[in-house]
Amino acid sequence: EGNPYTWWVGKANEKHYYWGGSGPGIQKCACGIERNCTDPKYYCNCDADYKQWRKDSGMLSYKEHLPVSQVVVGDLDRPGSEAKVSVGPVRCQGDRNYWNAASFVTSSSYLHFSTFQGETSADISFYFKTSASDGVFLENLGNTDFIKLELKSATEVSFSFDVGNGPVEIVVRSPNPLNDDQWHRVNAERNVKQASLQVDQLPLEVRKAPTEGHTRLELYSQLYVGAVGGQRGFLGCIRSLRMNGVTLDLEERAKVTPGVKPGCSGHCTSYGMYCANGGKCVEKYNGYSCDCSKTAYDGPFCIKDVGAFFEEGMWLRYNFHSPGTSVKDLVSRTLLSSADPEITAPDLSLNKEELSFSFSTTKSPCVLLYVSSYTPDFMAVLVNPIGNLQIRYNLGGTKEPYNIDIDHRNMANGQPHTVNVTRNGRDIILQLDHYPPTSYSLPATSDIQFNSPKALFLGKVIEIGKIDQDIYKYNTPGFTGCLSRVQFNQIAPLKAALRPTNASSHVHIQGELVESNCGASPLTIPPMSAATDPWHLDSASADFPYNGQALGDGVNRNSAIIGGVIAVVIFTILCTLVFLIRYMFRHKGTYHTNEAKGAESAESADAAIMNNDPNFTETIDESKKEWLI
Repeated sequence: EGNPYTWWVGKANEKHYYWGGSGPGIQKCACGIERNCTDPKYYCNCDADYKQWRKDSGMLSYKEHLPVSQVVVGDLDRPGSEAKVSVGPVRCQGDRNYWNAASFVTSSSYLHFSTFQGETSADISFYFKTSASDGVFLENLGNTDFIKLELKSATEVSFSFDVGNGPVEIVVRSPNPLNDDQWHRVNAERNVKQASLQVDQLPLEVRKAPTEGHTRLELYSQLYVGAVGGQRGFLGCIRSLRMNGVTLDLEERAKVTPGVKPGCSGHCTSYGMYCANGGKCVEKYNGYSCDCSKTAYDGPFCIKDVGAFFEEGMWLRYNFHSPGTSVKDLVSRTLLSSADPEITAPDLSLNKEELSFSFSTTKSPCVLLYVSSYTPDFMAVLVNPIGNLQIRYNLGGTKEPYNIDIDHRNMANGQPHTVNVTRNGRDIILQLDHYPPTSYSLPATSDIQFNSPKALFLGKVIEIGKIDQDIYKYNTPGFTGCLSRVQFNQIAPLKAALRPTNASSHVHIQGELVESNCGASPLTIPPMSAATDPWHLDSASADFPYNGQALGDGVNRNSAIIGGVIAVVIFTILCTLVFLIRYMFRHKGTYHTNEAKGAESAESADAAIMNNDPNFTETIDESKKEWLI
């Protein structure tokens, strides 16, 4: 039906359905691109479902998707179905000086280098990022000759020089401001025939050199990057400065120069999208990092699930209100998003919630998650007695809680399942696993505010006061299984319990919480039915692939391997014992020789024995016999 059984997960925690040798958006392997698959009806060799091993391989080279963090292989839960997966190392190549940068923090800051040797040709390129409207990028002087690059205005970059024929200036004008705190590339060239200047992808400006006159650029001063001679210097960041193919080490020189810092902020502009799952990109001078503190994830890119295994009877409570903190202060700091101007702390209520987590269990009924309040309001995510998922809201205004029942899928099947619930006012959106989101609406009489939230429970509800009757019944014996990446608005209760954070004081645990990612993986496609599965075997005696010749008496391949290993071990022990016995008797016997008669006249010792020992012939005959031990 077009649903993939196998995929891999890349850098942004996204699934990819192409394999090595293919490309993004193409749900094929290399053989599908080259049209030489084992079965021409399919686009991968392994899709042929033959009883012999088939292979799909190739390079994954779309760098925005790399590295590979996970491979999911499905459709294996059937006799004779096997898969082998190997992922090779990530190999990177490029210019290590690409991010060699310096930040100019004052308009009088500068770096100096040795004189630029560009008598007949000059090739200068660099990136800059600034919020200032003007400033000198670099300058090198001679007696009358000079070369200079500067930001003349918020929309103009100038390249000027003099080789003895009078000053020449080339200006590139941008339709958009260049002081937008984004990276811009400058490339300036000059030779005996012409000079040119280009900024980003704007049209190249070219100026022809005069047919007569001076052609050599004679400089004697040091090369200054930044301010010089009382001019207003560049204020911002320059990186990857190359002069005639040589990258200048801005960072090393900036370490010993006042007013200039090594490295540069601005990495988040290019790479901030790799901080996944709500992680915040934090600038550093030599790179960036991802702040995962407001997420339910961990790791350098906020893609590592934080989860735990719950034994029967275990539960976790996260108190929104901690000792010494008013409810008003806590709501404003944790539950309410600071980016949402519509909700303020004095409201002490929620008009919207965002809940996401994954779980796996084989037991029902149970309480997965419950949010209590200082009022009768509550929210619950449950697994009912027949294994179906149920979302329950009680916000007031109705006689009975509002239920969302997912009654056509068994969630207590031991598979990892992902749940995402978003409520905004009366509208509720539920997404389960890889299925499309489904929309629901609270009844018209229902309130739309979750009043005075109190605590969040995982695994079991231990709360003072009246509890919904069904939830009370589901509470015993409690949830058994795995919960992972639990997040309710800005709160990650499992992460607060398993990682020391400022929110850890809000957590109370009954039982031993063991970290595990057993609930982290997405649900795999369910196995095919026997009617549609071409591999379904009715006979128990049928040949399975990869096993070679069948072993008799019901002995499978594993038993044969074990038997072979045992035989090799016994044979090795016997050989060792024989060697030891021979060695012991050899050293305990007396030293005695019997020389054969006629040894003096024989050509050799062997000839003497053959000539005089009547039993030698028998000895040879006996030696020809083979003995099986």
